[in-house]
Amino acid sequence: MAKLVSGTYGEALFDLALENKSLDIIEEEIKAVKEVFKENTELIKFLNHPKITKEEKVAFIENIFKGRVSDDVTGFLVIIIKKGRYDEILEIFDYFLAKVREHKKIGVAYVTSALELSAQEQEKIENKLLATTKYVQFEMNYKVDATILGGLIIRIGDRVVDSSLKSKLTTLSKNLFKIQLG
Repeated sequence: MAKLVSGTYGEALFDLALENKSLDIIEEEIKAVKEVFKENTELIKFLNHPKITKEEKVAFIENIFKGRVSDDVTGFLVIIIKKGRYDEILEIFDYFLAKVREHKKIGVAYVTSALELSAQEQEKIENKLLATTKYVQFEMNYKVDATILGGLIIRIGDRVVDSSLKSKLTTLSKNLFKIQLG
């Protein structure tokens, strides 16, 4: 259900931003608002408090954000509160930001390697991904995991390319077990 809610609201904000030709501005403001919510966990607790009325919550949010972000973003936050969807607010932001990246053809790649990659190696990986995908830019996320022994695991969305030594050894091991000795 949360996916449906975040998609509905995120899509609405995206459409509004496109319609008003303010996609870049709203993207930056949503990133900033998301950080405020992530850094201030008390804010979510406040919004979830059952004894605080929606009107008080709306006034509080307007007090924090009005004049600091556009009226579109402030109004959007007010709608989320009035509809009682503050539990999904971070998911809504994530959906919106993913939709913006998709629109701008920016991919998000997660690369896992057994050893720390040099800047040159990282650049080669990014260039290879740019050459083999529809994306014009990537947000690269690198992680070191010694348990993969060697090679790389690259994840973009729901696609995974696993060229790790661990994976190859596991496959080899399974194939060897399948061989029947006569």
